[in-house]
Formats: sequence, structure tokens, C-alpha cells
Amino acid sequence: MNIGNKIRELRKQRGITQEQLAESIGISFQAVSKWENNIALPDITLVPVLASYFGVSMDELFDFSLKKIEHAVRIITEKAYQYRESNPAESRRILEEGLKKYPENDILLNNLLYVLDYSVKPDETIAIASKLIEKTNQNDVKYDALRFLAYAYKAKGDLESAEAAIEQIPEIYFTKLTEKAYLLSGKAKFEAAEKQKWISFENLLQMMWKLAEYYEENGKIDKAIAETKKALNLISIIGNSQFDTYVKFFSKQIERLKSRL
Repeated sequence: MNIGNKIRELRKQRGITQEQLAESIGISFQAVSKWENNIALPDITLVPVLASYFGVSMDELFDFSLKKIEHAVRIITEKAYQYRESNPAESRRILEEGLKKYPENDILLNNLLYVLDYSVKPDETIAIASKLIEKTNQNDVKYDALRFLAYAYKAKGDLESAEAAIEQIPEIYFTKLTEKAYLLSGKAKFEAAEKQKWISFENLLQMMWKLAEYYEENGKIDKAIAETKKALNLISIIGNSQFDTYVKFFSKQIERLKSRL
């Protein structure tokens, strides 16, 4: 028995209409109709809701597992990703076809945001991003949607709404300061860019040391020393005392590496 027939059977056993089922789980009756006519499948997030409502296990509710839906969605997104840069229109077509089969799927909607042109049709991006923010329980999807929402509002000239969207992203989210630097103006722009600058510089120093470690592990001591010296030179150019600890660390590492020559 397929999904739609199973839902219809359980609904009729309970003696309720499509409208009553839809109202109970917070969707439109048209969505229920599409399921029962095998036009579309329920969103992954609704699987436990439906199982709980009918008092059955998810395995009993469906003849296939959630993993199969996730696998199908992954194939769609991977195919769409191949065209994201070279042919956004084709990428969009693939995702929208996927959404016909898996309506309201968070992953497909999130990927769709990447191929919509928020600078030309900001309202389109705002509608999808807002829907995702409201319904998703995945933080990475929500924060990504907030980022697109902010850029769409900026494209409309609504900087207040753009800033409000960005402020909903936690500080720990690594792109927040970068997005604020691009989106905001005045003192807020300066503060975000200044803070992100030093974070980025510290990340650069750490990656340069990782390169030095790689060279050392592979017996290329000269290159390890050269990379570490480059890091020291950058710190001297920047001239910020907050990196004094790195100066001491890199200096000691250079001496240690020289002893291995």
C-alpha cells in the first residue's frame, strides 16, 4: 500500500474528513488531498505528527522509511547544485520539481534560496525565507534563511528590517559579523567590520601554522620555517598588541624548527 492510500485508510477508520485532518495537524486540506491522490508526499517533519495523530508507528504509517525520503531529497539537491552557478534557472527548475513531490521540504526550500535573484525579485525571496524561518526546526537552515531575508530587505531599501533579520542570528554563527558589515551602514558597519577583521586575521595565523605543521610532518623544515616567518611578518605589519602571544609562540617555533635542520 502506498502512502496516500494508507493515510486515506487511517483517516476513514477514524471517521474524519480531509478538512478535519488538515485542521488537526495544521496544514491545508488541499495538501491532504494531494497525498491521498498520490500527487505529493508529506513533508518529512510531518511524519511523526501524522503517526502520533493516528496512533501508529512511523513504520506502520509508511511502507518506506524517512531515510528513503531524505535520500531522494539529497539526490535532488545534489543534481540542482551542479547547475547552481552555471545555470540557476535549471537549478531552480529541478528544485521546484522536487517541491511538487515533497512540498514544504526545508532542505529543498533552503537550496531554492540560493538560486533566486533577491536583487530583482526580493519579495519572492522574502516569502520563502519567512516561511522557512517560521517552520524549520533546523538551526542552520533558519540562520541561512535569515541571511537571505536580510539581503532581500536590503534590496528593497528596507535597512531596518534587514538589520532586524541579521540580529536574530546568534553571535556564535560564524557569518553574522560579515553579513552585518555588508548590510549595515555608519558606526554599526564599522564595528562589525573591525571585529570581523581581527577574527579573520587570527584565523589566518592559525591556518598558516597548520601549513607549517604540515611541512614539518613531511620533512620540509625550510618551508615550515618560511611559513612561520611569514606569519610573524604579518603580525609586525598589523602592529596590534593583542597578537603578542602569537609572536612569542611563532618565535619559539622558529627556534625549534631551526634546531631540526
